[in-house]
Amino acid sequence: MPSLKDLKNRIDSVKSTRKITKAMQMVAAAKLRRAQDAAESSRPYTERFNAVLAGLAKAAAGSEAAPRLLRGTGDDKVHLLVVMTSERGLCGGFNSSIVKLAKTHTDRLTAEGKTVKIITVGKKGREQLKRDYADFFLDHVDLGDIRYIGYDSAQAIARDIIARFDGDEFDVATIFFSRFQSVISQIPTAQQIIPATFDEVESATEQTGMVYDYEPSEEAVLATLLPSGVATAIFSALLENAASEQGARMSAMDNATRNAGDMIDRLTIQYNRSRQAVITNELIEIISGAEAL
Repeated sequence: MPSLKDLKNRIDSVKSTRKITKAMQMVAAAKLRRAQDAAESSRPYTERFNAVLAGLAKAAAGSEAAPRLLRGTGDDKVHLLVVMTSERGLCGGFNSSIVKLAKTHTDRLTAEGKTVKIITVGKKGREQLKRDYADFFLDHVDLGDIRYIGYDSAQAIARDIIARFDGDEFDVATIFFSRFQSVISQIPTAQQIIPATFDEVESATEQTGMVYDYEPSEEAVLATLLPSGVATAIFSALLENAASEQGARMSAMDNATRNAGDMIDRLTIQYNRSRQAVITNELIEIISGAEAL
């Protein structure tokens, strides 16, 4: 049974931990508002941009002049997985859920005889995937020094991916991230970005009922817009990830603070009982000594 001093030290230690988790919860709450606003503000632009691309893609479907980013290489033997996670931990199952989805995707592709290559964005995803899929690693993007995610970061990642595609290093590229829904709900998502797909996107014509003419041609406009579409998809994923990370961290630190409070209550009860037992024993010894006299 622990001594009174041990119990007292443990209570003080848990109280210190509770102060830290409470502070981290408040910091995450402050960062969440900014990250959530950024993610939600990007959605209308991304949806509208994809709607324009969907209309152009339908018009150019089957054309030999269609950009390679749209029609692909004609094969799907080599898959590039871009796994986006956070640079820091203490955010519950946020990173693990994304990595789990990527692992499931990797195992399915390898079982089908496909070749898998992995690029990680974020240290935590790299640490988890490196254990089982070290041979599949192609590159890693470190965003630890970047305080706020900007379009330039997404554009740099997109340029690297497109350059690898132009160099015939892969046939299909898929990004993995967590879509922000609420503080307690983040949805792990896999989205194919090369070749571009718009299966669930309504075209601009379908949304507005208006017919658009493009000059000089749909194929020429697509050739210019598709690289921006890849960068936009990556930028949107990074923003969604940032909001999801702060939401998950806020929820995790709130749970940790509550658990620390419960532990302090249990330890305090145990301390009081032990202290009461010590006092009772001392009283018994005093009374026994007095009676002996």
